[in-house]
Amino acid sequence: METSFIIAKFGGTSVADYPSMVNSANIVIANSNVKVVVLSASAGVTNLLVALAEGRDADVRSQHIAKIQSIQYNILEQLPENPELRNEIDKIIANIASLSEAASLATSPALTDELVSHGEMMSSKLFVEILKEKQKNATWFDVRKVLRTDNKFGKATPKIEDIKQLCCAHLKSLNNQGIIVTQGFIGSENSGKTTTLGRGGSDYTAALLGEALNATQIDIWTDVSGIYTNDPRITPAAKRIDEISFAEATEMATFGAKVLHPATLVPAVRSNIPVFVGSSKAPQEGGTIVYNTNSITSKLPTFRALALRRKQTLLTLTSLNMLHAQGFLANVFKILAEHNISVDLVTTSEVSIALTIDTTGTNTNGSSLLTKELFNELSKVCNVTVEEDLALIAIIGNNLTSTKGIPKEVFGVLDDFIIRLCCYGASTHNICLLAKSNDAESIIKILHKTIFEQ
Repeated sequence: METSFIIAKFGGTSVADYPSMVNSANIVIANSNVKVVVLSASAGVTNLLVALAEGRDADVRSQHIAKIQSIQYNILEQLPENPELRNEIDKIIANIASLSEAASLATSPALTDELVSHGEMMSSKLFVEILKEKQKNATWFDVRKVLRTDNKFGKATPKIEDIKQLCCAHLKSLNNQGIIVTQGFIGSENSGKTTTLGRGGSDYTAALLGEALNATQIDIWTDVSGIYTNDPRITPAAKRIDEISFAEATEMATFGAKVLHPATLVPAVRSNIPVFVGSSKAPQEGGTIVYNTNSITSKLPTFRALALRRKQTLLTLTSLNMLHAQGFLANVFKILAEHNISVDLVTTSEVSIALTIDTTGTNTNGSSLLTKELFNELSKVCNVTVEEDLALIAIIGNNLTSTKGIPKEVFGVLDDFIIRLCCYGASTHNICLLAKSNDAESIIKILHKTIFEQ
């Protein structure tokens, strides 16, 4: 293995069309340390495939397939004539048509994963040809040979040790043969069926492969030049963060910052691999490097960034049986765990618990997390109140629980808003607020101005 080994991941907008793919190919070529390239599907393709997987009538199916074909053909037709590649793309599109017809008769999570995987298959095949046109030795590789997961279709869990062994067997020998181009987001379970890691899982793929192959850095190329103090579309005065710790970046990803997939950093943290985030449209602008805290040269600030996550649901569970009782919380969380519900924020009183659930949609098959069966079980042990259309605002920083004046600085500027729930003290890295979705951007703007612009 080379002393310097970079895995580069390119998101959907970075492979959206021919000019974008050329930009991305130039980034790969400019750095001889890039050995593995992980690609998302071309922008728009995955959404169309998800829609097909939900089961559509013949007219809608043909419209969606035509759109997918148009996106890929617009790239293909700007390459020199290549009958073999055109035949491969046509076969994939024919397979999409066949699977989407099957989905119109009966949908299933396994069928959905098989169908949506085709976007990455096409973008990666096209990208190989662009590299070859630029006289680079590039090899297409099916990531499903190495990215082993369980069989929880829609949001599969990777099998870390299996991935390491399979990468050793299949990829390390290929590494000396030029650039390996593979797919993000998809894997396979033991019997060979295609699985997916959940939306945004291409970042996670890059990190898992980086860990398995002992990469020295993981580069995430997207449509923004790094990680900012907040989404610049909401607060134009947002500043780019040049260096950030794993702990801070993980908090940002977890609480809604869309630059990185929340799970991405887990393998990188485990293996202490720096992660770079930059824009494939403007690589010359630089970006953000995410390090182990010990590697950061600048002093960690009290406030680092703000993050926003919409589509939050608040469940308030009330029961007089809670009063001085043992096991009530354990029972509630057992029910939630059995329904694969992950809880974000929790506050408790003598007779009630309030907890938030992220309902932005964690499954590619679009199934709701909050099922009738879940509510039926919870109703047996307590009264359940549901509030929807809320937003979670996270203030991310360092030593927040041991710095004086934090509550006044944060809450003193929010007099005009109803804060439905607050979690402060559980983590030294965040303060979380729950507010009405309509108020979220106003709250973010006021907090950003107070914390970062003065």
